[in-house]
Amino acid sequence: MVRPTSLGRRLLRWAIALAVAIFAWFALQRLIGRVDWSAVWGALSGLAGWVVLPLLLALVLRQLLNSVPLTYYVPGLTLGKSMLSDTTANLVGTFAPPPSDLVVRISMFRSWRLDPAAGVTGGALNTAKFYAIRFLAPPLGLLLLGVHEAERRQWLLALACVVVAAVLLGGLVLLLRSDEIAGWLGRTAGSVVRRFRKDVDPRAWADSLVDLRARSADSLRRGLLPSMLALVGMVLADATILVLSARGVGIPAGTLTALEIIPALLILYPLTLLPLFGLGVLDAVLVGSLTTMAGLAYEADVVAAVVIWRFTTILGTLALGLVTLGWWRLTTRNVDDEGDPAVTPSGEERRTP
Repeated sequence: MVRPTSLGRRLLRWAIALAVAIFAWFALQRLIGRVDWSAVWGALSGLAGWVVLPLLLALVLRQLLNSVPLTYYVPGLTLGKSMLSDTTANLVGTFAPPPSDLVVRISMFRSWRLDPAAGVTGGALNTAKFYAIRFLAPPLGLLLLGVHEAERRQWLLALACVVVAAVLLGGLVLLLRSDEIAGWLGRTAGSVVRRFRKDVDPRAWADSLVDLRARSADSLRRGLLPSMLALVGMVLADATILVLSARGVGIPAGTLTALEIIPALLILYPLTLLPLFGLGVLDAVLVGSLTTMAGLAYEADVVAAVVIWRFTTILGTLALGLVTLGWWRLTTRNVDDEGDPAVTPSGEERRTP
């Protein structure tokens, strides 16, 4: 039976999504005028068949790169299993109230006989890195765009984003150096999960994270730069999907080059902090920016390209999550969550929180 609080949260999420969609509609009208939706549909229906496979490959690459950081936090976690947990948790978290994604991560890590506390905490740390990458994207976009073509307001925005990213990364480094911060994060994560699993002991989670920090601090520090580079690659893969979408609907490279499309998205990437990855708001501003560069004659094609990009990155990711959820159910023996032992890197079994 669904509890009233959960139902209320779901209704609130859909109400927010509806409000964002309505806002996006009016923003789109203000930014680029009245869209010829029949022309947009014509561009969508004329999508070149050759682009479908590259779109899927770019999407898989995006998800793989997004899964790299977690492998540094959880001993014994392979890249393939990290991708399984990320895409499945994203699917569950989209349609169920939080912390449903944490609950499914716990079940997956227990079924693989890995430390679930490390997995959940690693997911939280990975989220912190992704927030940092969101704010590092605009400076990267300006570098790709070129110093002379960037406007002053864009450089001011980039500078502010660099400061925010530095604060986030500084906090992450402090976490790796401090038992107190590690313990606080463990207790917080344990308290959240305890609302749904009464057998969880937040103090045990805190002790587990402090132990993880002590055992893995060196490897986590070594993995900080590689994992950040992987997330930069993930953002670039996301932008590549937009480039492929533009080519697929017939926008020529001479009209809108990759070095115009990619910076346009990267500069706006902090808008993905909004609900549903900035759905609506980001799209409206992005369409306005790309249409300004390509010209009004390509307005319908630009809208179609953004729609395909969204379809691939949102619905495509959810479809991958459905596949990974089914694969996990079919190939992994579900273990009893009550007191399932986890195997440490040394091979010894111990009781997890």
